[in-house]
Amino acid sequence: MRATMHKEHDLRQAPNMLATALRHLSRLIQGELKLAKAELSLNLSRAAYGLVFFLLAALLVLVAIHLLATALVATMVAEGMSVGFASLMVSAGLILVAGCFAVWAKSRLSLAAISPDKTLQNLKSDVDAMKESAND
Repeated sequence: MRATMHKEHDLRQAPNMLATALRHLSRLIQGELKLAKAELSLNLSRAAYGLVFFLLAALLVLVAIHLLATALVATMVAEGMSVGFASLMVSAGLILVAGCFAVWAKSRLSLAAISPDKTLQNLKSDVDAMKESAND
C-alpha cells in the first residue's frame, strides 16, 4: 500500500502539481474579483438611489422653508389666520417627509451598505480551505 502511495506523490510530478494549483488559484482570484465588482456595482447603484432621495429631501426642505416664510408673511398681513395656518400645516408636513427621505438616504449611503460582504465571506472561506488543504 505504501509503495503505491509513494508513486502517487512522486516528486517529479511536483512542478505539474504546482502549475495546476497556481492555475486554480488564478481562476479563484479572478472569480472573486468578478464577484466583488458585481457586488460593488449593485451596492453603488443602491447608494445612487439613496443620493437621489437625499436630494429630494433637500428640495422639499427648501420648499418648506419657503412656505414657512410665506406663512409668516401671510400671518402678519392677513386679518385672519386661515392662510397662515394652512401654510404652517403644509410646511410641517413637508419637513416631516423630508426628514424621512433623509433618514432613508443616510441608511443607503453608509459604508456598511456598500461593502462587498459576500466577497469578503467567500475570500475568508477560500483562505480557510487553502489552510486546511495545506495541512493535509
